[in-house]
Amino acid sequence: MNNVEQSPTLIQRWLNRLERMGNRLPDPVLLFILFCIAIIGISAIADMFAVSAVHPVSHDIIAAKSLLSADGIKWMVSNTVGNFIHFAPVGSVLVAILGIAVAEDSGLLGHTLQRLTANAPPRSLSSFIVFAGVMSSIGFDSGYVVLIPLAALIFRAAGRSPLAGIAAAFAGVSGGYSANLLLGPVDAILSGISTEAVALVAPDQQVLTSANYYFTLASTLFITITGAWINETIVEPRLSKPSAQNALAEDSTAIESPALKTGMRRVGLFSLFFIGLLVYLVVPDHGILRNPDPNGLAALPLLNGIVVFIALYATISGLIFGYSTGKYQRHRDWIAGMETGVRTLAGYMVLMFFAAQFVNYFNWTGLGAISAINGANWLAGLSLSKASLLVGFIIISASINLLIGSASAKWALMAPIFIPMLYLLGVDPESAQMAYRIGDSSTNIITPLMPYFGVVVAFMQRHDSEAGMGTLIALMLPYSVIFLIGWALLLSLWLAAGLPLGPG
Repeated sequence: MNNVEQSPTLIQRWLNRLERMGNRLPDPVLLFILFCIAIIGISAIADMFAVSAVHPVSHDIIAAKSLLSADGIKWMVSNTVGNFIHFAPVGSVLVAILGIAVAEDSGLLGHTLQRLTANAPPRSLSSFIVFAGVMSSIGFDSGYVVLIPLAALIFRAAGRSPLAGIAAAFAGVSGGYSANLLLGPVDAILSGISTEAVALVAPDQQVLTSANYYFTLASTLFITITGAWINETIVEPRLSKPSAQNALAEDSTAIESPALKTGMRRVGLFSLFFIGLLVYLVVPDHGILRNPDPNGLAALPLLNGIVVFIALYATISGLIFGYSTGKYQRHRDWIAGMETGVRTLAGYMVLMFFAAQFVNYFNWTGLGAISAINGANWLAGLSLSKASLLVGFIIISASINLLIGSASAKWALMAPIFIPMLYLLGVDPESAQMAYRIGDSSTNIITPLMPYFGVVVAFMQRHDSEAGMGTLIALMLPYSVIFLIGWALLLSLWLAAGLPLGPG
């Protein structure tokens, strides 16, 4: 490796100071506990001073209510369990992970990533790696633990720097986290939180899981092309090239084994059948999942239950692959895979419990609606365009992401404030959610507080013992900056053209 640590020295020093600041922050769970305590105290003060606002649509007066009042205490005690159980992101994620856990445990996701990357033409290697990284987000951690180390071996086998392979994969997996050709758990999580947040000012408004689907399709193409260009022209030229060696020889047998081929062929046939079944349920006039309202979106019932179909497809595909390859011999094998997947959600469920309390406290007190109305009135006075509001929100999201790593934790905190505020200024929740996703994804790859940042550093050190945190930041900074600027511009042009972000 040559001059990896020369040019970005100043940036590394700034990010190291930022890391030290971020490490002083408590765990996100404790943050939400503190936010709950704070909202209880603030609600009492707001009630004492008769804080209120006039709803701009209904013209009703919204007055702050104290959680320390008799009604407030009774409400908290009687609704603690309900707040959690009915919190939109909880059920969707549990259902999705049951299916995806089987697909991951069976080896289907990992093998699909291998097929995507190992068969890539040399000239398209970077784009194949970035694309595979983008697609891997459907399986939560699959890209981090499978694709990133595999990409290093693939690049080394081609006589190219393994660090360039790691950078391309990391850019796709984490920098392109909000792009995909498929709807996945992250769509269900964020749309659920958005629905809860917009209910503060528009109770009947619903943000579908597919709310950003059209734009994430386009984003997949953008991230793939842009990420590959950055890797080829900016990142890799700064890295030394090892002598070519057949680093993947030991894996080639596994990739070409008859059992794996049979499994993939059967999964492919089932995929065609599954797609045909969904088309049959939606397209004909008598389709069970067709919207009976002729003026509405035909696939609305399907979209409302898309998480169930994702889980069902992933489960059956994983079972087909697992039994075909011998990974599964009896039903206890794949049930154990489901249980493992649910166990990985333990930390998420704890976080969501306190996030649910915070969101519902914020809602019941009226402080969310009051702050949104007053904030919207202030922003309205600035006479900013919709595009300016969204670009500003992208920058805010990207900045906060440097300090808080969890996408769902940040959105659970930010959505109740920003979605109502932007909604009252004419920005729909779907656009606000997409703006957040752009900011959140773009800086994932340069913050040491991202959970897998240290893991990626460890993968790099397998190929360069001197590589460290500064090395990774220097490699990933070009992706982060260009993704942030280019993606924000793409969203602005998309909305200016009047294109829908997703179905419905």
